[in-house]
Amino acid sequence: MKIFTKDFLKINVYKTRKEMGEAAAKDIKSCILSLLQKKETINMIFAAAPSQNEVLSALATDTDIPWHRVNAFHMDEYIGLPADAPQGFGNFLKAHIFGIVDFKSVNYIDISAADAEIECAHYTELLKRYPTDIVVMGIGENGHIAFNDPPVADFNDPKAVKPVALDDICRNQQVNDGCFAKLDDVPKTAITLTVPTLFAGEYLFCIVPAKTKANAVRATLCNDINEKCPATILRRHKNAVLYLDGDSSSLL
Repeated sequence: MKIFTKDFLKINVYKTRKEMGEAAAKDIKSCILSLLQKKETINMIFAAAPSQNEVLSALATDTDIPWHRVNAFHMDEYIGLPADAPQGFGNFLKAHIFGIVDFKSVNYIDISAADAEIECAHYTELLKRYPTDIVVMGIGENGHIAFNDPPVADFNDPKAVKPVALDDICRNQQVNDGCFAKLDDVPKTAITLTVPTLFAGEYLFCIVPAKTKANAVRATLCNDINEKCPATILRRHKNAVLYLDGDSSSLL
């Protein structure tokens, strides 16, 4: 294991993806328990992607976490997929954690919402009612966080949740991750929590494995902080930790 910092961001590097996921889950658990000593309930936002498999598995099987005191949210969702589509992020999270542990509440972005703007307004109100304590997230191949791709990312976004067009790098990543068979199957639009909404979380845990993320990790840590690589904003957060494995850290 190696530990270093870049600006405010703490970076932990592990040899294997499994070690990385288990270490992140251990730290997240510690944060949950610490917060619950001061609050009756807390609110968590989760990313949905294969990159999160190890950390979600470790969290979902930890019987010492009082999930009944946690309200769960997710950070993005496709527009236009069938309600039961396995690629839907709510469905992914239901399979990996939302449907496994006994959360106080699970708050889904409606994948089948007829009006994306109305759904964004609804989810915005939920997030206002339940201010975010912990965000469990990743970084995309283009440096996105949630579905804030470089063309639509805004560090000063006035919106909390918004509809967005997905860029081709982001859509190709969904094919690379095995979520879709071909690019034409990947939706072109989605709903996302914006950068300020994610950044407002009190604690951010960012888990990024795999060789396919090595360029994005290097850009996150080495480039100027701006929307060309949205994940660079993590370096301004005083309670953010980035977890890497040997593959994702290979270009550092």
